[in-house]
Amino acid sequence: MNERLMKQAAQEYPEYILPPYDEIMDMDGFEAICAFSRNFGKTTVYVPSLRTIFGQCMERDMLSKLNGLNSREIALKYGYSDRFVRELLRREK
Repeated sequence: MNERLMKQAAQEYPEYILPPYDEIMDMDGFEAICAFSRNFGKTTVYVPSLRTIFGQCMERDMLSKLNGLNSREIALKYGYSDRFVRELLRREK
């Protein structure tokens, strides 16, 4: 099917776009949902939480700011428990 025609129809009848793809289109536009479909169409896709996606990045960032005395401050800033941050520091040593 012609993407130009799809875009035109989607703009004219947005209420008929299936969820959650309607939300993706609202966020990033028609081209984003087309790219998503081309890359993941006819597959099963699990979308993890942001904390899972960026967890290791956050851990690296926390470790770069930890000095051994500020674990509670770092835990509050990043939304983790103080115990998790101390354990992270222990694992890294």
